[in-house]
Amino acid sequence: MKVIIIEDEIPAAKRFAKLITNVDESIEIVARFDSIESSVKYLQTQPIIDLIFMDIQLADGLCFTIFEQVNIATPVIFTTAFDKYTLKAFKVNSVDYLLKPIDEEELSVAIEKYNQIHKKEITNQFDKFSGLLNDLGVAKYKDRLIIKRGKQISFIKTEDIACFYANGKLCYIVDNNNQKYLAEDNLSNLSMKLNPKNFYRINRTMIINIAAIKNTVIWLGGRLKVELQIPTNEETIVSRERVGGFKEWLDGE
Repeated sequence: MKVIIIEDEIPAAKRFAKLITNVDESIEIVARFDSIESSVKYLQTQPIIDLIFMDIQLADGLCFTIFEQVNIATPVIFTTAFDKYTLKAFKVNSVDYLLKPIDEEELSVAIEKYNQIHKKEITNQFDKFSGLLNDLGVAKYKDRLIIKRGKQISFIKTEDIACFYANGKLCYIVDNNNQKYLAEDNLSNLSMKLNPKNFYRINRTMIINIAAIKNTVIWLGGRLKVELQIPTNEETIVSRERVGGFKEWLDGE
């Protein structure tokens, strides 16, 4: 069986590849991709594969954009950091749907499920998933978020947010006045809730608002450094694998 992995986090992709090999040594991982752009280019020219493992949130947006650009009949096993209760609704719309961090036993079950139905083509996946996302309210981007300061709970409009950053297990919101608040969510979940036209995850620990960018310069190793309108001690380097998507994001539609 020939498969590809679409996952924007390199360590996660490597771990996932190892899990796949552990489950079935006969599976050949043909290629790995970290963005919508690179995935589309491959699928347009090299479409003959048996199965796709696909993360929903990629560096340059939601994976469903791929289905808008390429007619994919290949079965897909989706992965994500979504809430477990939400996952149940997706189970009937693909070969399977795995919650991160991926469990080897669940992966084994998903692959076995594919083996049982691999002769059946799975079509119209974008329509199915985009409709389900709308029903669940996932595709409706947030215009405000809950924030915490001490014992107080309030909210902030997303347009007033300059950036988000992770520090260990905690995630913080920084507003346009450089005020910092504790967020209720992690960066992966926030990436799903924020409008990708306005917000972009430049590296593993930071999401920025395009309105908060003051300047962008070429940095070491083919990376980019973003200077924000507010001062920050956090890492504002666009990781190498996200530079292409970042440039497209700046360029707009």
